[in-house]
Amino acid sequence: MIRLITITTAFLGLFMGSAIADPKKVGFIYIGPPGDHGWTYMHDVGRQYMENMLGDAVTSTYIEGVPENADAVRAIRKLASSGHDLIFTTSFNYMDQTLEVAKEFPNVKFEHATGYKRTPNVSTYSARFYEGRTISGHIAGHMTKTNTIGYIASFPIPEVVRGINAFYLAASKVNPDIKIKVIWVFTWYDPGKEADAANTLINQGADIIVQHTDTFAPCQAAEKAGVYAFGQASNQEAFCPNAHLTAIEDIWGPYYAARAKAVVDGTWEEKDTWEGMADGMVEMSPYNAKLMPASLIQEAIAMEVAIKDGTLHPFTGPIYDAAGELRVPEGQVADDLMMATMDWCVKGMEGCLPE
Repeated sequence: MIRLITITTAFLGLFMGSAIADPKKVGFIYIGPPGDHGWTYMHDVGRQYMENMLGDAVTSTYIEGVPENADAVRAIRKLASSGHDLIFTTSFNYMDQTLEVAKEFPNVKFEHATGYKRTPNVSTYSARFYEGRTISGHIAGHMTKTNTIGYIASFPIPEVVRGINAFYLAASKVNPDIKIKVIWVFTWYDPGKEADAANTLINQGADIIVQHTDTFAPCQAAEKAGVYAFGQASNQEAFCPNAHLTAIEDIWGPYYAARAKAVVDGTWEEKDTWEGMADGMVEMSPYNAKLMPASLIQEAIAMEVAIKDGTLHPFTGPIYDAAGELRVPEGQVADDLMMATMDWCVKGMEGCLPE
């Protein structure tokens, strides 16, 4: 069910020195509810951060539970036609719907998450989630006993394929015997499907569950089955404390505050943003010391440092694809264009894409 929620802030934030009589209206389109404690939850945390930083300079509105179809056009248009100055659409498959409405409202600024199509009033932004997948893969390679990892994938888009490849490259580096079984659920948010996929993978021998979907349902399934899991988008340890190894956390708040402030200041310009650990847009949740050896935790922390300072790149050659073609020569790293368009599986991950 789609619900419209409006929040007006009175907190005087760090960016602003005095209250503003005519605040800018900032809208958000969510695919799920903030209560998913995953993808949408972290976008809503970012929205609240923006409010706290900008105080009376902004008011914010969000519409939750918006499907990636014609309903998205109606929801985005609802915000654009009701005086919103800036609208964030927070799911990949809102891309064309965002562009459609943006064309109708050239004076409204739009920001589309994880997309790649831009116009003078549409920017795009994403995070380098694959950096976290590399650390998760390293951990999984050490922690698995069955050498079988279950991976719940959403849609076969470059972001998801890139994550699978980064995970496998890191895992297989420390454990050449590792196998990854992938189930494509073709949804971002469906707790039932996510849990069913996790249980299927566990029945196939997976003792670690990885997900690129939005809820904590897979982690809870892992907890019930007595296997390990990685959370998604936020720290989900509270929901599965005996399974949760760590999670990739999406930190959107500073970006939302900066882009909203640009609208307030009249300095907003169309651009693409793709930031990662070095920029603070990607973080790892605390490593579960009850489950992980101290030495492995230290290795993971060292990998974080190396990714941040540029001495570790998740896609460092030589990298071959599943057909045996050399994609990244030895001593080189994949550039952003290759990663942003990745639609192939690395060697060893044959069958990772849906047929």
